[in-house]
Amino acid sequence: MDAAATLAPAGWSAWLDWLRRELAPRPGRGAMTIRIMVATVLVVIISMSLQIPEVLISAYMVIFVTKENRAVTTLVGTMMILGVTIAIGISLLVYRFTFDFPELRVPAIAVVLFAGFFASRVLAIGPLGFGMGFVIAATQSIAELMPSADYLVHWLLWLWVAVTYPIALAVLINRLMAGPPKAAAGGTTPKPRKRLLAPDAFTNPVHVRFALKVTLAAMTCYIIYTGLDWPGIHTAFITCCFISLESIGATLHKGALRLAGCACGGLLGFLSIMYLIPRMESIVSLAFLVAAVSALAGWVAAGSERIAYGGLQIALAFYMCVLQNFEPDTDFVEIRDRLVGIVLGIAVTTLVFRYLWPVRPRQA
Repeated sequence: MDAAATLAPAGWSAWLDWLRRELAPRPGRGAMTIRIMVATVLVVIISMSLQIPEVLISAYMVIFVTKENRAVTTLVGTMMILGVTIAIGISLLVYRFTFDFPELRVPAIAVVLFAGFFASRVLAIGPLGFGMGFVIAATQSIAELMPSADYLVHWLLWLWVAVTYPIALAVLINRLMAGPPKAAAGGTTPKPRKRLLAPDAFTNPVHVRFALKVTLAAMTCYIIYTGLDWPGIHTAFITCCFISLESIGATLHKGALRLAGCACGGLLGFLSIMYLIPRMESIVSLAFLVAAVSALAGWVAAGSERIAYGGLQIALAFYMCVLQNFEPDTDFVEIRDRLVGIVLGIAVTTLVFRYLWPVRPRQA
């Protein structure tokens, strides 16, 4: 059965039955949800108390890096911390030559994006390739938003803190709360070691096409918001990169999950801004709000691959709405811009993946 048929069963009754099955409890789901919720609340409290900028990125890093298996969480988290650290250092170096020269910066962004996403497909340490490529490209894409080079350096150093400490905290929480690892049934048949480079890295065109499609989608969004002089929707660029990480098969299914998750998270953020945040007087009330929505997003993200990505999108859209500043904020302009950016990124990515070298599920 293809993704489209899975996403839209015949009739509302069948669709609701499918959704009920996907949201039903299963072993390990509740524990993963609790780990996500606890780590996210701690991140929000720490960031708000110490006024670490980019709180929404910090909160999103928790659900992004947390996996059901604590060993995988540790591996992915370690690779991402290493990649982000190296990438920010490289970006600072590159800015010595590109800060005042957009004619050099724009092609540099495209090249770095392609290299990072190609590496994410062909390297055994794919998260390292993604982390480095995304961070270098994303930090290079915000030069127009920075008033000076000194401010840019200051922001990049804080960004490193905002990204790395939540990943480290999420890894720690997962190791403390996941419990002892289960013994393997039937004794020990050591797993074969993986090759660093995929055997078909330079012969299978799927890898190159994937990297080209992500690069095209992200650069299209970059050109759109730069040409419109609408920097508030720069989240479109980030969205293209984040939603293109996993399998490129079932494009319509992924696109629908992204839109549904964005709509759900955005609606929860909008209602929170309207009715809850104006009445909040302390970080405790914000922590309860973040915990509730993080638990919902985490429960969805801990589900099967058919709905897990929707949980990430719920979290991303909600955090973008609510975690704007260090104090209660009811500025709907910023919320509007961020949601427009998310929708633009989803739309452009879906169109590119749908019509440029479309890949069927068996090919992913």
